[in-house]
Amino acid sequence: MQLTREAPLKYSLDPSNHPYLSGAWTPLHEEVTVDKLELIEGEVPADIDGIYLRNTENPVHQPLGRYHPFDGDAMIHQVDIQGGKVSYRNRFVRTHCFEAEQIAGESLWGGLMDPPGTSKRPGFGAHQGLKDTGSTDIVVHAGVAYATFYQCGEAWMLDPVTLENLGKAPWGPLDGVSAHPKVDEATGELMFFNYSVHAPFMHYGVVDRAGKLVHYVPIALPGPRLPHDMAITRNWSILNDMPLFWDVEALKRNIHAARLHDGLPSRFALIPRYGQPEEIRWFEAEPTYVLHWTNAYEDGDEVVLEGYHQSCPMPEPLQEFGRYAHMMAYVDEHSFQCRLHRWRFNLKTGDCREERLSDRIVEFGMINPRFAMEKSRYVWSTTSRPGWFLFNGYLRHDTETGEEQVYRLPEGVYASESPMVPRKGATVEDDGYLVTFLIDENNGRSEFAILDASDVAKGPICRLALPHKISSGVHSTWVEREMLG
Repeated sequence: MQLTREAPLKYSLDPSNHPYLSGAWTPLHEEVTVDKLELIEGEVPADIDGIYLRNTENPVHQPLGRYHPFDGDAMIHQVDIQGGKVSYRNRFVRTHCFEAEQIAGESLWGGLMDPPGTSKRPGFGAHQGLKDTGSTDIVVHAGVAYATFYQCGEAWMLDPVTLENLGKAPWGPLDGVSAHPKVDEATGELMFFNYSVHAPFMHYGVVDRAGKLVHYVPIALPGPRLPHDMAITRNWSILNDMPLFWDVEALKRNIHAARLHDGLPSRFALIPRYGQPEEIRWFEAEPTYVLHWTNAYEDGDEVVLEGYHQSCPMPEPLQEFGRYAHMMAYVDEHSFQCRLHRWRFNLKTGDCREERLSDRIVEFGMINPRFAMEKSRYVWSTTSRPGWFLFNGYLRHDTETGEEQVYRLPEGVYASESPMVPRKGATVEDDGYLVTFLIDENNGRSEFAILDASDVAKGPICRLALPHKISSGVHSTWVEREMLG
């Protein structure tokens, strides 16, 4: 194994007992490249060829106020698998804010839980006072990796192979880009949305395979909202207006306090891929909040959407965590009770039908990417440790039969969001693998692991050692070699 370290960064973060600055969330400050990871167990499948990318909230400097796990700087972890050989590298995303704090040697912006006036410089994005970190999502479009921020910052470009930072996307609009843009690999188009505190409060756009913004339209909402994800089908893009959003009166004082607004339904906007505002079809459903969708597709006169319905979008604080009681509840899947759910929008009648697909508390699901925008059968979700934003296992759900497979990691071992990788030559939907990073708090190390997607219950079939213990994080993606350009 040959390991190369990048030049050290300036950092000012002190050791902390903050629940999201310690343990599996302990920040990592070194950037390395390893040409070949050492095998711990099993054998690397020969029928995998591509790159796994995962974004991470990984703070570099001491917070100005109360730290929230979504405040951290973006670090991308990458595994490249080719011919049975596995390499690894990690790099920070050099946003403008990251570079400014490197020059200053300290934090310049407050975080999600801080009051107005905490930041030393004007902020960015929908929240108006936050640092643009690019630390939420990672997708690959037209051979470029884009790191995005859920509060609508810039879309930050990296080379997916080398992780070289390439600056901000030239097509990014003034109101920024939310996390969770969607890529149609067949057409090469990228669909995205943003949201803001000023009218019309949301926009929707399309970027073509050449990286050019070719469509951008307003989506008029009644006021500022907090959408987190979108979905696409072959002909439609699906946006949402949920009843959980900022308190209007508090917002007038520049306080961004989210609450559930009783009496308002969940609303869904279906817009043709290149549609105009007057072509939007609006549908109403039961009140909820949804962080993530798993798939959407067209079925006759209906558009079908699947994702994670929250039964309790405004949970009670977890008092056992003391000063962190409120924060811990709002990143705990068991507190807001998210379960796999299906919505059916009838384009003829305008009606919406809903159905629960599973009673288990799960989130952060993946499908076989070859079945995106098509009727899919399987969803691979993560389970979580109660009270914490930590993934402790997997659930494979069959949406046709309801059959479920569960794998629970050993106590003190935590996973990452895990893309489903179809096996080369596969002819059935669940023939492939899950790829993931594991953080083992029992021995202070991290691993890259591969699971059999058709039988997750047997656990990892292959494990390789990483050169350092990484921090937990959020979203990830897998890109096949032929899609790298």
